Amino acid sequence: MNQSMPISMSPIGIIQTEIGDEDVSRMRRKIVSSITVFDEFAVALTGIENYSHLFVLFWMDRIKSNDSMLSYPHRDRSLPLTGVLASRGPNHPNAIGLAVVELMERNAAILTVRRLDAYDGTPVLDIKPYDHYDLFPDIQVPEWFRARAMARRVDPG
Repeated sequence: MNQSMPISMSPIGIIQTEIGDEDVSRMRRKIVSSITVFDEFAVALTGIENYSHLFVLFWMDRIKSNDSMLSYPHRDRSLPLTGVLASRGPNHPNAIGLAVVELMERNAAILTVRRLDAYDGTPVLDIKPYDHYDLFPDIQVPEWFRARAMARRVDPG
């Protein structure tokens, strides 16, 4: 495969949320959004309501291009400088977003989901069911990540 080979994708739907752009990352766990799947893909949702959680892949169309391959996780300069492929931030070589969301409701071609940290109007690239195959009980994360997670559990704010 040629490194510069173009890859073409078209959205299958669009995200609607009432959360303002400035609140998306801050309120991630509370966000309730709708995904409207375009008519030509609506039949592909058949059976999706039998899953409690989904993977949603989306195009982060508002991300400004960044050539840096290093960043501070969560934009926190007290954390170690980390390669973008070893972080969950937006500064990746391709602006593909990924979220595991709770499926709250399906109404025809509209999915209501919780925890989708994407802006209003963001294009959806794909949706996949999240199932037991995706569960890993003993994952390894950097110590700074573990410490940050523990601090958030103690401090409800």
